[in-house]
Amino acid sequence: MHSGVRALGVAESYGPDATESTLAGVVCRADRVVDGCSFGRCTVGGTDVTDAVASLYQDLEREDVRYCLVSGIALAWYNLLEPERLAKRIDRPVIAVTYEESDGLEDALGSAFEGDELADRLERYRRLPERHGTTVDGHDLFFRTGGIDQMEAATVLEQFTVEGGRPEPLRVARLVARAGAARR
Repeated sequence: MHSGVRALGVAESYGPDATESTLAGVVCRADRVVDGCSFGRCTVGGTDVTDAVASLYQDLEREDVRYCLVSGIALAWYNLLEPERLAKRIDRPVIAVTYEESDGLEDALGSAFEGDELADRLERYRRLPERHGTTVDGHDLFFRTGGIDQMEAATVLEQFTVEGGRPEPLRVARLVARAGAARR
């Protein structure tokens, strides 16, 4: 991968009593140079994270971003990201990355929601693309994609991961999101 290829990494952070989560988007080149940043918000426990990430990307006005990496699939207390819909909205491949083995979210959603809210989230969850895994420098990464195949997504994750098992755009975005949330 060319060293100037750019990815937008998106991560979020919120406090215990927050109703909104701070989203941070960081543009990072494959050679690990950070050259852009933007903030957004989504509702804790809501259903707006896909639109919020799309808005964050559009606010950057960066046509040079080639990939969008998102830290997690269930951000801001089960606000479910829809990678395929996001990829269509921003016209960029999307890779939603998680870092642990999981039996899925259905039981957790059932504990957190009921009635129509539960039905809506279960429907969204069941529509998600298949979860895949890869290993980068001895660290397992799991991902769901939109607009990109499994093999290319695994290559992108490998190229953007320096050490510690977290792709650099997501590592930096997490730091920025935490700092942004702390200022609120």
